[in-house]
Order: sequence, then structure tokens, then C-alpha cells
Amino acid sequence: MQTRELLELAALTSCHGPLLILTAGIVPTPALDQYWTTSKCRLDRWGRALKGIGQHPASLNLSQQPAMAENAYATLEEILLSEVLTRVWTAVLVGYDKSRGTQGAELIARSVYAGHLEARHRAMKLLVEGPGVNSHEALALNRVRRRAEYWSDLLVGYVAAVADVSEFAVDPHRAAEFAAYFRAGDGADGGGGQRWSLTLATLRTAFRQGIRGFSPNGDSNAQISASILACFPVDLFDGTGQFASLWVHRLMSSTADVEVRLAELFAAEDKPATRPGFPPIDAAPLQGHRRFSGGELDPRD
Repeated sequence: MQTRELLELAALTSCHGPLLILTAGIVPTPALDQYWTTSKCRLDRWGRALKGIGQHPASLNLSQQPAMAENAYATLEEILLSEVLTRVWTAVLVGYDKSRGTQGAELIARSVYAGHLEARHRAMKLLVEGPGVNSHEALALNRVRRRAEYWSDLLVGYVAAVADVSEFAVDPHRAAEFAAYFRAGDGADGGGGQRWSLTLATLRTAFRQGIRGFSPNGDSNAQISASILACFPVDLFDGTGQFASLWVHRLMSSTADVEVRLAELFAAEDKPATRPGFPPIDAAPLQGHRRFSGGELDPRD
């Protein structure tokens, strides 16, 4: 599973996360276990890759080590882009537990989140301080980081409209502004499906250029995505068929998941689920800039 698909799943998770938080649905324990186990496996892979890059800094120099540089760049890009999904899913699980007065899902989510932030810190340190890093590659990755940060804050902000989870944004203040914007626009019109389509199209456009897209850990990304999708209601994928096969794969791997989802399916036949919409972002308020190596950044890049 490539990094672009992880970004789309982050948007899907943000769009439907409030449904999981506000309804009586149950997050399957096997899905949470798989999320934690596979995420830890991916973190270990990243750790080994980052150690290798640190020991051989020229590996990021395309002119000297083309093949090695591509893999190193892809690893750093994967860490930065997949962080969007990690932040959003952590926000959803924490909101889920807060609404129920529990802690099981939150503890798992925070553990993975902390590990991902550590990997991000190590990756950024390599770019800023590592000798032999190609300046062109470093600048390209910095642009990736800026876009990922903006989308993290926007998508976490949508979840924060129904739960106090702004802490999982890169800029909590900006996420709180997005949350206020989404709350103000909630229920303004009935075009939820259209708003979701617009948001997904905007995200795809934002990351159409400037990213390699290759993922060194496509297998882990697929398992992590499947574990997240298994936590949502069975009818969620009527309009998002690109993720249906992952959900079915994860569902069929666990008898417990099958029992839970069959119950939801029968309940859905009696009362169709209502899906929350996702507001457009064109008019979303933007405030605050972030710095990288002393330069002022535009959060919309």
C-alpha cells in the first residue's frame, strides 16, 4: 500500500471518525491488537533504516548512491506522510475512549503515536544536521512535511469538532480553529457526500506532485490500514470502494470481528446509518506559520 493511499485513508478516517466517537459502536479488540503489533513492526523497520542512513549519510545523495538514495528518501517520505494517518487515528481512538470513560484504545493509540513522533524527530534531525544530505532532496522533503502538517491539522480539526483532541495536531491552535469552523458549518447543507468528494479531490491534488509515492513498507501499511477500516461500520464503504477489499481481508481474519460486524449488518438493515459530511476547506481559516531551518513557511504548501 503506497503513501498516497494512506493519506486518503486519513481523510476517510477523519470524515467518519465522529460517527465512531458519538455512536454506540464497538471497536474490535483484534483490530486494535493488529494496529499496535503492525505499527510497532513498522517502527522497528524505520529505526533500522534511519540508523543505516545516519551511519552512511551519503546514502541520501542521489549523485553518489542512486539506488540507496531512493530507498532512503522513500523511508523519510513515508515517515512524514504516514504521520497524518497516525495523528488522525490517534485522535479518533482517544475521542472514542473519552466518550465512554475507558482507556484501552487510547493507551494503544498513544503508544504508537509516541513512537511515530520519535521516528519523525530522528528523520528531521538527519535532514537538518546530517552531513552529506543533498540539499535538493532535503528541500523536497521539507515541502512534503509542510503539506503533511497542514493536512494533519485540518483532519484532526474535523475530529476535534466533536471531541477534545486538538493536542494531536501539529499546531493545536490551528486545529482548534478548524474545529470551530467545522462546528459552525455543521448541518448548513445536506451535501455531505459532495463535501467528502471535494475534500478527497483537494487532498489528491495537494499531493499529486512533489512526492515519490513509493513505500518501503507497503505490507505493513496495508495491515495497519485494514486494522483501522475494521473498526468502522459495515456500510461505510458504499461510496469508497477502493478500501473495501482491505476491510474484507481484515474482517475475515478474525471470528470476533465477523460476529461484531454481522450484528451491525443486521441492525443496519432495520435502520440505515447516517454518515457525517466533510465541509469544504477552501474557506477554512488559516493562521500561524511554522519554521524550518530559519525560514518562514506557508502552511498551505
